[in-house]
Amino acid sequence: MNITKKDIDSLNAVLTVEITKDDYANNVTKVLDNYRKTANIPGFRKGQIPMGMVKKQFGKAVLVEEVNKLLQDNLHKYLTEEKLDVLGNPLPKNEASIDWNTDDFKFEFDLGLAPDFKVDIQKKATTHYKIVADKEMVDNQVKTIRKQYGKLINKQDVAKGDEITGTFTSSEKEIEKKTTLSLEDIKGKKQLDALVGSKVGDVVTLKTKGLFKDDHDNQKYLGVSHDDAHGLDIEVNFAIEEVNTREMAEMNQEFFDKLFGEGVVTSEKELKEKIKEDAERQFAQQSDQKLLNDVVETLIENTKFDLPADFLKRWIRSTGEGKMTEEEAIAEYERSEKGLRYQLIEGKLREANESLQITFDELNNFAKGMIRSQMAQYGHMNATDEEVEGIVARIMGNEEEVRRLSEQLNTNKLLQFFKENAKLKTKEVNYDEFIKEAYA
Repeated sequence: MNITKKDIDSLNAVLTVEITKDDYANNVTKVLDNYRKTANIPGFRKGQIPMGMVKKQFGKAVLVEEVNKLLQDNLHKYLTEEKLDVLGNPLPKNEASIDWNTDDFKFEFDLGLAPDFKVDIQKKATTHYKIVADKEMVDNQVKTIRKQYGKLINKQDVAKGDEITGTFTSSEKEIEKKTTLSLEDIKGKKQLDALVGSKVGDVVTLKTKGLFKDDHDNQKYLGVSHDDAHGLDIEVNFAIEEVNTREMAEMNQEFFDKLFGEGVVTSEKELKEKIKEDAERQFAQQSDQKLLNDVVETLIENTKFDLPADFLKRWIRSTGEGKMTEEEAIAEYERSEKGLRYQLIEGKLREANESLQITFDELNNFAKGMIRSQMAQYGHMNATDEEVEGIVARIMGNEEEVRRLSEQLNTNKLLQFFKENAKLKTKEVNYDEFIKEAYA
């Protein structure tokens, strides 16, 4: 057997595999001899079938199967030993023209080669947002929590800030939805004025245009579909059935203990500090995810290299489910090109940075930490090593779970690597500014 590679250009090559009779003859003979011993052919006793008849009936099929086994095994071996960095899989070039009636065969395969390029992680700066919980946010959160833990007082008249339970109806959109809403959710001044001063038992007619701060609230409170919720402009009747006001909880030790446990917080100042700390911890997760996405986009945009596009489109077409048209293959390539570019970039980073490699011990310890954290959330604060290791052992025996954990650990490692090595500019913002600037 002889395998040779001819480079077409830096991204494309043709692999030629020459197989002679000496390469496959013994294997074919062994298989046919086994068929001769085991095959059932009418008129012949098992094991007494003439070899000529076996060859006539099974010879061509066995030849094709054994040559293809030999071809695939040696093709894979060659790519591995030569350390060829290929994209996709080799595509048969002359498959249709192979003459199976000859003794020697020549197979040709098109190869798509990975490009040679360098990754400069310092080329362009990426914004790393530091999201702070400002005074307004903390004060609003304190107010919300005090209402949540306060007393609900029933009343007859509606006033600003009250909670109203009632039923929305409309024959036009077939609405009949009982709901409870806060007047703080009402945006429209005319609608708010119509509700304030009304009483239990009253039916108030309201326009839905501009009724709530967010059109999605039409879906929540009126029960209309998502499509109808946007820009809904009809009149609805609201029959008031119950009115309640919330008396906020007092800022005392009993309140603090309910929130955080006995003695953890002992003053309003400490309460606000704890709320700020908890909020910013959650914000950090959002900021980190944004940073990861932005660094990836920056790397894709600023790492220039060509791909064997024509080869990849043909490969996608050959591997697609069902019969894919050329146009469908082109469209699929365009959808997946960015992802492929990042896979190659990430591969380069891993190759050059040992810290991005994942070892079994790291994955095992990561799983242990995750299990301990989950057990703590359910109140099991002091799990024994034996308990944790038992659960981890079951997880590590599940291929899907191992894949999921590996992806999570990989993301964590990449994030840490980018924080330490990418060119970053830190920008401090409050949460509203972050949402407006980062996702505008």
